[in-house]
Amino acid sequence: QWTGSNSHDNNNDGDAGQGKGGTDRHNLLQMASLDESYPMTIKDAKFWDSVSSLTDPDASGEDIAVGLATSGFYCAKKATDACPAQFTLAKKRKLDDELDNAPASYFGHVLKFDKTGTLIYMCSRNNNFSNRSQKGALYVK
Repeated sequence: QWTGSNSHDNNNDGDAGQGKGGTDRHNLLQMASLDESYPMTIKDAKFWDSVSSLTDPDASGEDIAVGLATSGFYCAKKATDACPAQFTLAKKRKLDDELDNAPASYFGHVLKFDKTGTLIYMCSRNNNFSNRSQKGALYVK
């Protein structure tokens, strides 16, 4: 779960990020290592193979990855009990590359990890090769 904004007013201070002025967006994409500046494709992001959602038990790992990667713009790749078909990757309009048309806040999932592993992740909106890099690591023990 995270919170962004559609209307922050920082008096032109702190509005140097990507995307539409006055907005904050976040997403989570798997990376191969912290040394890189670009994400893996969801197809190659194997961390999600051993993750399930307690809030949407019908969601596959790929569905969860799609929701997190798109800041909730698409709730899943395919329809589930908690994700109507009109909000899936196949049915909904195109996501803006800077997440401007994604929701400011995202409820996400309560996740269950079925095995240990490491998720190296990044936010594509808050990643500018010249002056910032929002990355992290999640260790499941």
